[in-house]
Amino acid sequence: MRTDELIAALAADAPHRQPSLSTAWWAAAAVAATLAAGVFFGLLGLRPDIAAAAETPRFLWKFVITLALAGSAFALAGELSRPGARPLAVAWLVAAPALLAASVAIELALVPASEWPARTIGTNNINCLTWIPLIGLAPLAIFLLALRYGAPTRPRIAGAVAGLLAGGVAATFYAAHCTDDSPLFVAVWYPLAIAGLAGLGAIAAGRFARW
Repeated sequence: MRTDELIAALAADAPHRQPSLSTAWWAAAAVAATLAAGVFFGLLGLRPDIAAAAETPRFLWKFVITLALAGSAFALAGELSRPGARPLAVAWLVAAPALLAASVAIELALVPASEWPARTIGTNNINCLTWIPLIGLAPLAIFLLALRYGAPTRPRIAGAVAGLLAGGVAATFYAAHCTDDSPLFVAVWYPLAIAGLAGLGAIAAGRFARW
């Protein structure tokens, strides 16, 4: 056998190199964000006063919270997709609730008590409970595929975290449409909407991403 034929045979027999799990998660994040953006801009869109809202701290703070959730859930989901891994990023999940709790405390201190109920109920609570899950469904499916690409030994927990990640992505987009900027509103309705995705992720991963 000639040398070039030997090299060709060895190359044919060599296993195809698959992307690393880290690469798969970053690719999943890019695809999920693209799909979420497509749903958001195709069906919902930015709030009419987006330019003026962008100059207010309450509006901008919503993105700090949602991105903190998405970032911490992304790190933890990646760890949970590895068999036997120690999920060190679990501590990061407290970031978003801590930031939200701090903003609620400040809001309660600055706003008269008579305005608390109205700011909590808001005018978009049904939209929030509807659109965050709808925007997050496609990202959740992508993140479940990323879990399946790995080998989670705790699939239900990993699926719930994937749901939190999808919820963080969806809430970040929805926040650009929602005209309720009070932390009191965000603290009630955003977590309820995201919890639905977390529950769906836990159920789906328990069946679909079991190692």
